[in-house]
Amino acid sequence: MTDDSATELYRSRTDALTTDVGAGRPIVFAHGTLMDRTMFAPQLEALRDGYRAVAYDLRARTDRYAPAYDLWDLADDCAAVLDGIDEDSAVVAGMSMGGFMALRFALEYPERVDGLVLIDSMATPHTPDEQAVYGDLVEPLAGSLDPTPRELADGVTDYLFGETTREEHPELVDAWVDRWTTYPGAAVYHELHSWLDRADVTDRLSEIDVPVLIVHGAEDPSIDPSRAEPMLEELPDAEMTLLPEAGHTANCERPEAANDAIRSFLDERF
Repeated sequence: MTDDSATELYRSRTDALTTDVGAGRPIVFAHGTLMDRTMFAPQLEALRDGYRAVAYDLRARTDRYAPAYDLWDLADDCAAVLDGIDEDSAVVAGMSMGGFMALRFALEYPERVDGLVLIDSMATPHTPDEQAVYGDLVEPLAGSLDPTPRELADGVTDYLFGETTREEHPELVDAWVDRWTTYPGAAVYHELHSWLDRADVTDRLSEIDVPVLIVHGAEDPSIDPSRAEPMLEELPDAEMTLLPEAGHTANCERPEAANDAIRSFLDERF
């Protein structure tokens, strides 16, 4: 299903849904499930001297989180973001769900993508067992306008953060848990279902003929780094950086290392 009015938000309310800093070649950041555009604050600060760095809130963090939508709808939203910031094309960076979307954006809008940065993401779908676990996790949230329960928010930290971060930086984990408990349950439900049963796009990766940087946390508990390897093998022009002591939100958990990898990639390839 699609909601054209949701996509139109990114053209009509661009300023409210984006953080836009710097000038130069644009790089647009799309967050993952449960996150928001603020997760890229360290990257925007690191890139603003030399690049136009833009992060935006995906549909689940807006008031158009329902009805149901999929990753192709989110790709349309990303195109609308480019319209809203008056850019013909950009490097698109996506974390997890944002990466699932970025691959589809590159396939659907090849003329609008200059390159990709894929953070803790993959081209293959989750296994049936994983789909069942995630589906059961959010099933109680279907149709709910109540805030996401803290018990659920606390429980998913094991999926989002690496062991080192959970042990050494509990303040980062706690800050995100507090934020997750402000989200309407239905927003989280539709967000997760946008990618839960997605198709495998590995056999189409050869169509994405732009430079690609894969950044992955070595301690990613949700998507093991080995699951990013098919992208490295099948994309025509890809390289990969593994971040030690980082989990599924690698750019938040190890921002300096992520910034160095992304900045080096952009400076060398663009």
